[in-house]
Amino acid sequence: MTEVQITDNLYRFKQKIDQIERELNESIDSPESMPELIDSSNLLRKNEFLVNTDQKKTELLTVYSAYTKSMELMLTSLFEIQNELKTILQEQSSLISSTKPKSKPKSKPKSKPKSKPKSKPKSKPKSKPKSKPKSKK
Repeated sequence: MTEVQITDNLYRFKQKIDQIERELNESIDSPESMPELIDSSNLLRKNEFLVNTDQKKTELLTVYSAYTKSMELMLTSLFEIQNELKTILQEQSSLISSTKPKSKPKSKPKSKPKSKPKSKPKSKPKSKPKSKPKSKK
């Protein structure tokens, strides 16, 4: 369940990052000085622009920080899964290694059943004479 939450968080953070970057790109154009306005008015406009862009950049850094933390959580989970899989593979490998010697004795019993079919033909001739008397009747 935490993996789903991490994935959702990453998606939301990525959307927020894209939105803030678009807003910053839209406001990149610094207001130009207008000769008809006095210097203090131009300075106020420039200051307002800088405050807005600074707020957006601060917000962007905050979202990037949260996004990075979520990515670190995801990577930590992935490394834990990788280690668990490695352990499982090692256990299965050791099981396979331990079963290989056992498979050799299993081949020996296979030769024993081969001798059993030899006994079966002995029973078949016994059945054939039984069929012969039936044909005589």
